[in-house]
Amino acid sequence: QVQLVESGGGLVQAGDSLRLSCAASGRTFSNYAMGWFRQAPGKEREFVATISWSGGSTYYADAVKGRFTISRDNANNTVYLQMNSVKPEATAVYYCAARYYRMSSYRYEYDYWGQGTQVTVSS
Repeated sequence: QVQLVESGGGLVQAGDSLRLSCAASGRTFSNYAMGWFRQAPGKEREFVATISWSGGSTYYADAVKGRFTISRDNANNTVYLQMNSVKPEATAVYYCAARYYRMSSYRYEYDYWGQGTQVTVSS
């Protein structure tokens, strides 16, 4: 089992920056690729970013490419999502997820999920 706890959400204004964190515990964190997803009210959960187990590879949704950065610290079992120049359409609950070994942009391929952290962007 891998337990994931997100933090760092809140209310920000359009154009601001925000950093989300996801602390992992349980199995060996460095065995897992990590992903960030988000779910806005009335919408399906969508992919935001993913990072390989080593941190050497990343992949982003087109909607956030160039503004969001995913990173990880395997020594501290934490993955981050740096969100810059946020837009109101980024308002959602943000979830981190773990998938054994391989990166993926498909939520169904992830094994473990956190409870989510709310991000609200005002215009």
